[in-house]
Amino acid sequence: MSARLLAPILGLMLAPLMLGVINQTKAAIAGRRGPPLLQPYRDVFKLLRRGAVYGDVTTPLVRLGPVLGLATVVGSLLIVPFPGPGAAVSFAGDLIVVVGLLALGRFATVLAALDTGSSFEAMGASREMHFAALAEPALLIALATLARVTGGTDLAAIYRAITIASWTQALPALVLVGVSFVVLELVENSRIPVEDPATHLELTMIHEVMVLDHSGPDLGLIQYAAALKLWLMGLLLIGLLPLHGLPVWGGIAVALVGMAVLAAAIGMIESAMARYRLVTVPQFIVGAATVSAVAFLALLV
Repeated sequence: MSARLLAPILGLMLAPLMLGVINQTKAAIAGRRGPPLLQPYRDVFKLLRRGAVYGDVTTPLVRLGPVLGLATVVGSLLIVPFPGPGAAVSFAGDLIVVVGLLALGRFATVLAALDTGSSFEAMGASREMHFAALAEPALLIALATLARVTGGTDLAAIYRAITIASWTQALPALVLVGVSFVVLELVENSRIPVEDPATHLELTMIHEVMVLDHSGPDLGLIQYAAALKLWLMGLLLIGLLPLHGLPVWGGIAVALVGMAVLAAAIGMIESAMARYRLVTVPQFIVGAATVSAVAFLALLV
């Protein structure tokens, strides 16, 4: 098996484990026992074994949405490099393709939500597209900054060129990109302080409200895709560490530790912070875009 295939395989196998680490961290801070570490896997498998219920007004779009959403995240997982083995697929301009695939998956989820005929889910879809219009430019500018720092045209070359020397030469820009990625990790995955995935209050939900009418295998695919997206955005952040010169297994080991630390950090953030008011969330996302823009402009000065 090619070493490059290890990157997507590791993601497909270990992504739900990040959710387990987050839940365990939150439970430990609260002094509770919490759900088992492997509970996210059990939840997905349980949903895949159940039947699905569809409304009378739905069309095949409601079934296509979860499938397409998962496919786009898996496609992005093939492109984003993993420290050590690199990326399974690499070509010039693939960073734009990753952003486009994530946008396509979001669009499919929104269409599936609208197809249910529920005004409640339409409200969530409207919120999702509003915040996406602010988050996607932040991600594009952050990736453009990395391309400017390294001179690469594809993600594999860009992250391979992030070395200790790169950090020395462009420390402010890379730090700001890292901050932007941290914010986007929370925003893109609807984590606190943007949204609380554990609540179902209609006035606070954004992404969760769009999937309320999904059940069975469809909901299982949505939950699995959400775990993969959490892993994917984490890779973009962990990849900023100068790990790509390490041997394959050394890079994998250090990166996995980094992903575990990131999951624990998310759990601590969610334990220490409350969810923002809905009107404050756009300011939080615009802050990430501003940080990315400042990082890019710092390279031009």
